[in-house]
Amino acid sequence: MEVHAHSHTPRKKWTHYFWEFLMLFLAVFCGFLAEYQLEHKIEKDRAKELARNLYDELRDDSVNISLRVKNRLRQENSLKWLMAYFKDSSLSNVSKTFSIHFLYGIHFRTPSVFEARTIVLEQLKNSGSLRYFRSQELQKLIGDLSVAILQINDRQALENNIREQFLQPFTISHYDYEFDSRITSGGTLLFIDAIARYEKSDETIPFHFGHMENFDRKTAINVLGLFGMSAIRATRQQHFQKYIDLNTELLRELRKEYHLK
Repeated sequence: MEVHAHSHTPRKKWTHYFWEFLMLFLAVFCGFLAEYQLEHKIEKDRAKELARNLYDELRDDSVNISLRVKNRLRQENSLKWLMAYFKDSSLSNVSKTFSIHFLYGIHFRTPSVFEARTIVLEQLKNSGSLRYFRSQELQKLIGDLSVAILQINDRQALENNIREQFLQPFTISHYDYEFDSRITSGGTLLFIDAIARYEKSDETIPFHFGHMENFDRKTAINVLGLFGMSAIRATRQQHFQKYIDLNTELLRELRKEYHLK
């Protein structure tokens, strides 16, 4: 009976196992590195996209608030003019200049109200996307801007309360809605367009100041002072200016970090 000897596989050297391990490690490491680089690129691209969207939003608001500041200055000047007029001038036969200042000072509202566009800003805060901005300065400025917007909203709510409590009763008592209908062509013209057109025209439409017998000059001056100086002007000088400064700084920082134009 023939007996066959078992074949023996030669033992591999330890260096063989070492190189197998090294090759496996390098393959895993390179895969991890490639994934990390891809994720880093995605985050970088996302940050650039968010920065561009925020930049466009802020730039639009910069133009918008500049217009609101201009309108508020016009409103403040008209209120000061009316305060001086109410001291001792006649109300029985008022001029075109009086009616225009009445419109800009008392009847003027929406053109002086600033409403910031916060779509991208809220997205950054609520979705956790703020983490894409590595710059601590950017994150701080975005937080400060959010606070400034809240403060403007609070101030404008206060202005609206003063308007409802004091100016609306004043308007109901003394405004001439027949005059209003004539300058707006029966309500077919936007109010702001109607004022501008009437101011530039040579036409004079009679304005009848109502209920003169119930008019208290001192109270009227105080009401206009409260609204114009303590509300409209204070909001512009402090809160609008704070927003403008932060907006400018944030635009500058975004340009520097992401090379935006």
